[in-house]
Amino acid sequence: MPFADILGHARIVDVLQRSLRSGKTAHSYLFEGVPGSGRKKTALTLIQALFCSTQPDDACGICGSCRKVEGGNHPDIHLIAPLPDKRDISIEQLREMQHVLSLRPYEAPRKACIIDPAERMSVSAANSLLKTLEEPPGNALIILLTENAGMLLPTVRSRCQLIPFAPLSPEHILTLLERNGMAPETAALVAPMSGGSMQRAMELDNESLTLRRQAVLTSIGKMTIHQIATVFDASEQLSGNRDATLELLDMLLSFFRDAVHLGAGSGDIVNRSVRPAIESIAANRSFPGNLELLERIYETRRAVQRNANTKLALDNLFMTMAVSGR
Repeated sequence: MPFADILGHARIVDVLQRSLRSGKTAHSYLFEGVPGSGRKKTALTLIQALFCSTQPDDACGICGSCRKVEGGNHPDIHLIAPLPDKRDISIEQLREMQHVLSLRPYEAPRKACIIDPAERMSVSAANSLLKTLEEPPGNALIILLTENAGMLLPTVRSRCQLIPFAPLSPEHILTLLERNGMAPETAALVAPMSGGSMQRAMELDNESLTLRRQAVLTSIGKMTIHQIATVFDASEQLSGNRDATLELLDMLLSFFRDAVHLGAGSGDIVNRSVRPAIESIAANRSFPGNLELLERIYETRRAVQRNANTKLALDNLFMTMAVSGR
């Protein structure tokens, strides 16, 4: 696929294409970002562009090499991941990879390897990789994918060019979902809840998500300082384990971002299918109040990520929500 098919990462694409034009691509890259943010797609496109027989800084998508990369059967690309029955990438896998990279390429000008997820390398495997990262045999290209570069050994990080991938925007997720054939109304429901990850967007249960979204909107509408029981009822009903609470907070972030957009005079919102409810949220508080509440939701999400008590975190957030409403 050409670089033009990669959405949401224009700066990264520009950096990679300039390196291709100058012939100065790094030997080793570290792509950091949430799964589903486009790291692997970008890695494969970079390799495809390097292998392409017709274009110097992009993938044509039609030559024999490009078609093999797209089909996942190019003999000079090697994917390293934990074996099905193992948690970690073993030192034996890395040694086998080093041997393969030392051999002459079958078709491409160089060999390429993607290690995903790189944080799952055992310590011994990671240490065995250091010299290969610094001086890959045969000018091979090695790309490590990770959710958090801080989980890798400093010696591994220092030998790679770090490229951070931000989560995809709901608008980009929406476009990609529709490209993949998802119905627009379903994509509009899923995109705001994806957390910037296409992987998560594709995994969401649309029917149960619709019910959860309606339950959250109903609870928001009932919250008032004059009926304090509704605050704790909502917290009791909507809190759950850490993952469920993070999903709830992502939903709230999406709703209140849209409310802020409406308050600023922009009619372009993500949750179009529940626009009346979003308009009600926007009208129930002042524009500065919704901005402040949006920041409180972010703070609550960060606290839950740090293992705060989910019920207490939601109690405090919903109390703030009730006090700030009319």
